[in-house]
Order: sequence, then C-alpha cells, then structure tokens
Amino acid sequence: MSKIAIVTDSTASVPDEYLKKYPIFVAPQVLIWGEETFEDGVDIRPSEFYARLKVSKTMPTTSQVTPGSFQKVFSMLVEQEYQILAILISEKLSGTIASAVQAKEMFPGAAIELVDSRTTSLAMGFQVLAVAEAIEQGANLAEAKQLAEKAREHVGIYFAVDTLEFLHRGGRIGGGSRFLGTALNIKPILEVVGGRVEAVERVRTRKKSLNRMVELVEERIAGRKPVRLGALYTDLPVEAQDLLSDASQRIESTQGLIAEVSPVIGTHAGPGTVGLAFMAGL
Repeated sequence: MSKIAIVTDSTASVPDEYLKKYPIFVAPQVLIWGEETFEDGVDIRPSEFYARLKVSKTMPTTSQVTPGSFQKVFSMLVEQEYQILAILISEKLSGTIASAVQAKEMFPGAAIELVDSRTTSLAMGFQVLAVAEAIEQGANLAEAKQLAEKAREHVGIYFAVDTLEFLHRGGRIGGGSRFLGTALNIKPILEVVGGRVEAVERVRTRKKSLNRMVELVEERIAGRKPVRLGALYTDLPVEAQDLLSDASQRIESTQGLIAEVSPVIGTHAGPGTVGLAFMAGL
C-alpha cells in the first residue's frame, strides 16, 4: 500500500496532537514585520504575535508560502517515497497554491496532487483531518483527493471581529466593506464563502455576536450528521471556549476543537476575533 502524506499551510490551525498522529506536514506562511521576516508558527507563535501586536507601532504584513518552502517539504516526502496531497488556503485569499504549483513542477513524475480548500483556518483543518482519517483507513491518493474536493461542500466558518480595518487594509474584506465605519458597539459577523471573506450581518454586543454565530451554524448544518465543531480565536481563549461549549450544547457533534489562529490570519482579522467552524454530513 502506498504511503500518502498530506501537506497543508499554517493557516489551517490543525492542533499539534493531530500533526503527531497523522502524516500531516505544514508549510509556513510568511509574516513581514518591519525589517524582520518570520515563518508563520515556526519563528513566531500566536501568543508572541498577539502580545507584540498590542504594543507595536508598526503593523505586520503577510506573504504566501514560498515555492522554496514547498520544494523543501515535497523533496523530503518524495525521498521518503510518499505520495503527496496538498490541501491549501483558498486561491482567492492567497497566492499559496501558485507557489505549490511552481514547486510541484520541480518534481516531474512524482505523485503530487493539489486541492484548493476554498476556505481557511479550521474549516480547512477539518478537510485535512477527514482526509487523514480516510488515508489511515486505506484510501489511495485518487480517493483522498476526491474526498478533499467533496469535503469543500461540507464545511463553513463564521467569525466576529472587533473591527474591519485589518481586513480592509489587507484587501480581503469582499462585500463587507459596506460595514466599515460602524459604531464601536456593533460586531460584524463574516464568513468565508466561495473562497472569499463576505459580510453576513451586524450584531450589537459581543455576547449577541457569539450567540448569532451558533444560530448561523445550526442553520447551515440543517440537521446533517456527523458534525465537527471548532472554535477559533486570536487573543480571546475564554470566549472561544464558551463559544464551543454553547455550540456543543445546541449541536450534537463528534469532535470539538479549539484553535488559536495563526499570526498570518491574525494580521488580517485583528485582535478580538472569535470564530466558529464546522464540517457536517461527511
């Protein structure tokens, strides 16, 4: 039976325990802060990033995983006789897939397949985990790729932000730009849909925004089972825990994860962001 490895990028927020359990390898996105360049999650961890972001006078920017980073991980896996399935952040949010395509061309004849997750964060992470489980149960590369493509239709992610300024500055706000300049007590709820960040609605107060996200996930799931749930956060772990607890009480799930979003996503979402991701019916 062929060995198959999954490659994803650092925005997937796959918890470390699963990186140890399955052959999942993470290619780091790039964070640029003044004269310094960091590999996302390697040179700078989320806790360090958010602590620095609160006091820094300069704001960081981001760049996609480099072709060189993909070349490095692909080379290591090919040498170990792995077939490779790369599940990566939406091409509408990042140029990461273009970098992976360049790297793949350096390995003619190697079994390397690329899949656009059409999302990011734990919504992509759930795709990765579903495929990893299938591979463990004997799925071949073609079957794993087919499952990854199918999984895209079964995931979603909502998130509430304190401000849209970070997303606006990074050019990733989509239709949510009409929410710019809203009152401070208004919490915009957004989702990743069709590979883009789009506005859903505005809710007064943080508490109402968290409750509304659970309602939106309930509506999207529409009774489908099984369900995986994941709460994500930039710098509010307690709120993420409360969000997951509330969602788990209202939605029967087989898996509940909490993840601190990567510095690269945090650069665009900004401090005070909490979200809820799901996979349903797969």
